[in-house]
Amino acid sequence: MGPFPHHAVKSEISPENPAGTDGFEFVEFAHPDPDVLRRLFTQMGYVHTATHKTRQIELWQQGDITYVLNADPNSFAARFVEEHGPCAPSMAWRVVDAQHAYDHAVAHGATPYTTDDKCLDVPAIVGIGGSLLYFVVSYGDENAYDPEYYWHITETPKGVGFYYLDHLTHNVFKGNMDKWFKFYGDLFNFREIRFFDIEGKYTGLFSRALTSPCGRIRIPINEDRGETGQVVSYLKRYKGEGIQHIAVGSEDIYTAVDQIAQ
Repeated sequence: MGPFPHHAVKSEISPENPAGTDGFEFVEFAHPDPDVLRRLFTQMGYVHTATHKTRQIELWQQGDITYVLNADPNSFAARFVEEHGPCAPSMAWRVVDAQHAYDHAVAHGATPYTTDDKCLDVPAIVGIGGSLLYFVVSYGDENAYDPEYYWHITETPKGVGFYYLDHLTHNVFKGNMDKWFKFYGDLFNFREIRFFDIEGKYTGLFSRALTSPCGRIRIPINEDRGETGQVVSYLKRYKGEGIQHIAVGSEDIYTAVDQIAQ
């Protein structure tokens, strides 16, 4: 869904961009066996760069991508794993002003999340399938992680060359595509950039690709055309709606894949 304007200037809060969105900040992952994620992240070129000071939570990074590996048994993520299995319990957006983004979202109907079991002490709301959506300010020296995390590595790891989060998808129940389009449209002024009617030999799906006002957050919403397709299969296995896949960008995808395969 690229190209990604990774050299674009910092966003501003405006009527067009009322929440001040400025890109993806992180995706959180959790698994009954956290070592599975550690091996996978390592194979894909991510580096363990920081660890929470008091909890079993780690930051894994490469380029401008941050994955949060949450192994804390008392966290929101742990409860989410009990319900859904291996999953992405949350995502975070980089914003100009986290409190403003949160206040704007709640004023327009979002459900606030205020429990102290989050992976980062920043404002958050309830998002797709009960997962969390965090709002984070992260520009240069203004770093939301420093108060809570010890850094093992201060330089940004290059990894295999993945350098930004391009998009992540939502799989939703049949009939809910408009609901989630309205969620992102009403709260954050997302707009539709593409609509796909994908028909396979046995199954098909509808996909509605949304983008944020800043152009840096892209979320395709997928809904099955029938009752037995791949989206339905996901919803049954996952036990609900949620983040189905995450796409990253690379300037040389062939070299990146070759390095992963070694």
